[in-house]
Amino acid sequence: MPITRISENKLNETIAFHGHWCPGLAIGIRAAEWAISEMGKSSDEEIVTVVETDMCGVDAIQYLTGCTFGKGNLVYKDYGKNAFTFYRRRDGKTMRLVLRAAAYGDTSPLLGRLHHKRETVGLSEEEEKTWREARSAISRRIMESEIEELFDFKKPEEPLPKKARIFASLVCDNCGEPVMETRTRSFDQRVLCIPCFDAIERR
Repeated sequence: MPITRISENKLNETIAFHGHWCPGLAIGIRAAEWAISEMGKSSDEEIVTVVETDMCGVDAIQYLTGCTFGKGNLVYKDYGKNAFTFYRRRDGKTMRLVLRAAAYGDTSPLLGRLHHKRETVGLSEEEEKTWREARSAISRRIMESEIEELFDFKKPEEPLPKKARIFASLVCDNCGEPVMETRTRSFDQRVLCIPCFDAIERR
């Protein structure tokens, strides 16, 4: 399917927003390109995105689509999957993009081994060079691939998330800090915030 690609200037802005260039960011950029082409950008809450990962690509989706945690139209589900569901409120259009296992290409196992070694015992100068080259190659592959080669397109099972609401704040009876009403816990006739409630449970 033809999609509108972002400009080089917008690409550089996205990298600057995230802080570095990597395969994860490239994945988010490609998902965002699809969303913008098929659903448009979100100036307020008309586009909603549900992300199933907290990896680098989420920054690209925030920056490029206009879906953010602060507006309440970027929802995080801690499922550990490179999957992104986009909803358009005005007509109910929706699609879930799930990264294919083969999207990273043949260099993925090498990058995985080097990344693990880098995080544990460290890499030699030559290995560090190989690691950087592998990351660049995968990022380039992702940016150059057809969108259908990267993602499976599925109808989401979960309904459109409700619009963000502003709830009243209550004061925690233990620490004295204001907390959103829907995030309070009740214990021994006291209103508690989640950290204070958890601390009591651990005793």
